Amino acid sequence: MTVTASEAHRAAPGWRVLAGKLHATYATGTFAAGAQFITRLTELAEEANHHPEVDLRYGLVHISMHSHDVGALTRRDLDLAAGISRLADELGIETRPHAAITTEIAIDALDIAAVKPFWRSVFGYTDGGNDDLVDPAQIGPALWFQQMDEPRPQRNRIHLDVWVAADLAEQRVAAVIEAGGRLVSDAEAPSFWVLADAEGNEACICAVTDS
Repeated sequence: MTVTASEAHRAAPGWRVLAGKLHATYATGTFAAGAQFITRLTELAEEANHHPEVDLRYGLVHISMHSHDVGALTRRDLDLAAGISRLADELGIETRPHAAITTEIAIDALDIAAVKPFWRSVFGYTDGGNDDLVDPAQIGPALWFQQMDEPRPQRNRIHLDVWVAADLAEQRVAAVIEAGGRLVSDAEAPSFWVLADAEGNEACICAVTDS
């Protein structure tokens, strides 16, 4: 059974939904503590037969997951997230819910089928869903292709989509504008805002909402 972003946030308050996945960042303090956390986390994942992506850095562990067989969030993700949160509490490890962030590269194209094989080969990626390409190792950013209705030679056609927690999105947009950015469009807010730098290069601040 799939779940919405709001349901996920209520059930797993230390986690955030970004680009279709559930994310959490934990401040472990040391590399050794992070490794211990991951060892215990692995036991939970094996028991549940549900395996997240885990990134160990000095002082930090980042976890992301979704149910691969349905390509969406399900109760399995929420149950495992709850177990990981309980484990973190047991070990005295704090979560940093607003630290969660993920990025995708968006390419605007008139003929997606014509340009997609090029980018698939450049990155060595595989086909995902919704006209995107993904890193089979789940490390690099996804590439997403946006259908254009007409040529836009006056604008860049590659931009970055930066996914942040929904409760952080407006704050991030305000910070970008304060840093000299220009709001191009908020027509799709709170799903995403289009912003541009001083030379017109664009980025979208994106957030997962139930709408």
